Amino acid sequence: MKRALVTGGAGFIGSNLCDRLVAEGCEVLAIDDMSTGTAANFAAASAAGAKLIEADVAGGTAVTEAVAAFRPDAVFHLAARASVGVSVADPLEDARVNVLGTLATLNAAQIGGVARFVYVSTGGAVYGDVTEYPTPETSPISPESPYGTSKYSGEMYTRLFNRLHGMSTATLRLANIYGPRQDAHGEGGVVAIFSKAMVSSTQVTVNGDGLQTRDFVMVDDVVSACLAAANSSFTGACNIATGQETSVLDLIDGLQAAAGGELDFKHGPERDGEVRRSVLDPSLAAQAIGWHSAIGLEQGLKATLAWQQSTLS
Repeated sequence: MKRALVTGGAGFIGSNLCDRLVAEGCEVLAIDDMSTGTAANFAAASAAGAKLIEADVAGGTAVTEAVAAFRPDAVFHLAARASVGVSVADPLEDARVNVLGTLATLNAAQIGGVARFVYVSTGGAVYGDVTEYPTPETSPISPESPYGTSKYSGEMYTRLFNRLHGMSTATLRLANIYGPRQDAHGEGGVVAIFSKAMVSSTQVTVNGDGLQTRDFVMVDDVVSACLAAANSSFTGACNIATGQETSVLDLIDGLQAAAGGELDFKHGPERDGEVRRSVLDPSLAAQAIGWHSAIGLEQGLKATLAWQQSTLS
């Protein structure tokens, strides 16, 4: 892979992916509308030679023109509206970006003859309320939000372009991602919120009893999964996860151990509609693209805390 285009390249996961790509000698072009992405996220990749176009992948011909001019070997499609709450409040905008944006990027890649297309989807939001743990890819698809529905629609278009045009495509269903550059605001993720509170000595609220579980995957592992998928011939969807459940209270214990301090927290009411358990089965990823999670939670939390601390200085 000599050239890669990354949509959402100034975002949390996308910028980390761009860093890895340029470190491995790949020419990188990123597209981001900068609604949640930042110049600071992209600074390291930019300094290493990556280029950034500020544009909306769902609007106009920006992505088609970028593919035609840059001629990437691979496209990593990460641009999305990634908030369940915002999707409920504004499902039309959610669909515009997540469905039309994916379709526009697929169409541009097909017209431009891109060799490999990797679509980054979501695990918990597409499976919905499940009964099998860890949840495999064969679990029924039953999204419970416009966000989950739009992301699964993107999966269907990705699969369709493979059947209709013979495009080489793969979909990654991510578990709960955390790590450096994750936004601690809104639905930034419990690790981002709690780690920021830890280094800034502020109080956080634990929803309910704190025994709800999640499958936490470090962003560096997700980047490795993206590259593994790009370098494979696998077609379909696979979970990118650890297969291990961690409760919110266990997460707090881990953060306190990593920081060598105490997190100030209180218990609040349960959040309506919150999934009690979420853990994905990563077995297919190991078989299909040769990927498995390599970064343990302790190591990942230390890296996240170090980054949070650097933002305060």
